[in-house]
Amino acid sequence: MIPTRKQICSLLVQGRLTSQIALANLAANIGIVITGGAVRLTGSGLGCPTWPKCTDESYHATAELGINGAIEYGNRVLSMIVGAIAILTVIAVWRTPRRRLALAVLGGVLLQGLVGGLTVRYDLSPYFVGPHFLFSMVLIAMAYHLWRRTGPPPAHTEPKLRPLTRLVTVVSAAVLVIGVVVTGSGPHAGDAKAVRTGLDPEMVSQLHVDAVFLLLGLLIAFWFWARSSGTHEAARAALILLAIVLGQGLIGFVQYFTGLPEILVGAHLGGACAVWVATLGLWPVTAPARAAPPDLPEARSAQKLELTAPR
Repeated sequence: MIPTRKQICSLLVQGRLTSQIALANLAANIGIVITGGAVRLTGSGLGCPTWPKCTDESYHATAELGINGAIEYGNRVLSMIVGAIAILTVIAVWRTPRRRLALAVLGGVLLQGLVGGLTVRYDLSPYFVGPHFLFSMVLIAMAYHLWRRTGPPPAHTEPKLRPLTRLVTVVSAAVLVIGVVVTGSGPHAGDAKAVRTGLDPEMVSQLHVDAVFLLLGLLIAFWFWARSSGTHEAARAALILLAIVLGQGLIGFVQYFTGLPEILVGAHLGGACAVWVATLGLWPVTAPARAAPPDLPEARSAQKLELTAPR
């Protein structure tokens, strides 16, 4: 029997909902990075002086902790919301091959809670704060990949660009890592008691700039290659990343020469997430062509139509 319009619409709605939940999972993992940056920039990193409790007597912030306690406690509440969305994502994709990836994201979110607790226990040591941020980048990568796998594949890809995509990703990741080192050597530690790495901020900042210029050169080469091969989706993805990197570089220069004001440092943190997500956006458009997975509405509808078509 040929499926009715209502049945096909139901399958499409179900697939769209799954994709929206996966997108919410990605957005939540990005959002918690930005709110965590707000905690650091407001000096609220030790607003709750212990973990898992906020104080030795209470799991929630008290009036004595003031605004800093409220900010830090609010971020902890948001982390629980991120976990809840991760659980919802697992449920949404449970009957599909992507449940393993969804479970990995959920496990990573839980592990991040532990790492966050250690950063408090060790008074916001940069050797815990830095890995805390970088692990979030790993979670964002997994959540992004999960989200893209819940939707149809790109119409056109260019697998020949895959090696350059890998190189761009490595350099983009290096930019993030060096940026973390810059942060660990500068101000805005999250609390006046937090130690710094002791590295020369000017030296590591110059290294950070050099890595950004290398990334810009690779992106320009990527764009020209994609344009010459006629792969417009890949060229557009490269152009988006190039624009974001240029904007991020502008923010970086301005904040450096204006004494690192909190508002610009926060914008730079959000820009780092945008650079990373745009970098991940190069992977689907350079992957080998694939069909829609059998659990997606498009594939399921096609399978049903094929099975019920007259022979």
